[in-house]
Amino acid sequence: MNIAVLGMGRMGRALAGRLLEGGHRVTVWNRSTGRAGEIVSAGARQGQTITDTVDGVDVVVTMLADDEAVRTVAFGELRSSIGAQTIYVDCSTVSRRLSGELAEVFSPRYLAMPVVGSPAAVSAGQATVLVGGDTGVVDRMGPVISSLTDNVRRYDTAPLAVTAKLATNLLLLSEVVALAESIAVGRSGGLRDDQLRELLGTSPLVAPGSKNRFEGVLTGSQDGWWTTVLGAKDAGLALAVARDADLELPAAAVVRHLYDTAASSGLEDADIAAVTDLYRSPVRTTAPTRLGVNGARRTR
Repeated sequence: MNIAVLGMGRMGRALAGRLLEGGHRVTVWNRSTGRAGEIVSAGARQGQTITDTVDGVDVVVTMLADDEAVRTVAFGELRSSIGAQTIYVDCSTVSRRLSGELAEVFSPRYLAMPVVGSPAAVSAGQATVLVGGDTGVVDRMGPVISSLTDNVRRYDTAPLAVTAKLATNLLLLSEVVALAESIAVGRSGGLRDDQLRELLGTSPLVAPGSKNRFEGVLTGSQDGWWTTVLGAKDAGLALAVARDADLELPAAAVVRHLYDTAASSGLEDADIAAVTDLYRSPVRTTAPTRLGVNGARRTR
């Protein structure tokens, strides 16, 4: 199929590369230049504008950072230039509300297809895609989805697929924080890093997704692809889902606050594993604080 991929972050590049390997014709676009060189060298065409990129394609895929970026692209130049029969697939992690708006505006040819897994997992065909939308459109997307992975979860609507992604992301974000705190407890009690590695690195209590970040959390060094800024954003989106159902998530509020704190401490471009740096700081002599259920800091 002829596919346009809008957004050349690490996940967007991984998707485009995987689709190229699957035999599809791929055209790529990014708001800032200089990020698609490797994909173009592999055989993709570089689009100069969104209109140029999506001209004549069968499928348009967006993989962008947040609601604002997706809204700007989708409801801007893409909406005015997408073909009448072109399928629009958003793989970004966005709010349920935006996903519902996209489904309404681009109906009936819109799918939400958030991806669970790292860029490396996408490149290896080992990621999981969460597909939400019209069954007929999903079936038309069969050649694209099968090129990406065999691990597919299907949902009746786009907001359901987004909810599944947010639930998954919140779990991993929380696990990374719990791991960072467990390591902090061990260090505070005198355990060396090699002992912590032996104790926790192979423990069945550490989930496989968290084990991928174990060394990053232990050492504070991890190749970043899911940044602390995006982690805070995703935790906030999960909180919004619960809030719309009149449900409070105190632990999730703390998790969001911690990633916000890490991001505002100069770690905005670091992987979520960098939240461990919050537990390496010297003990503060100022009044201790506690978090309310909305994540706000309160002095006691």
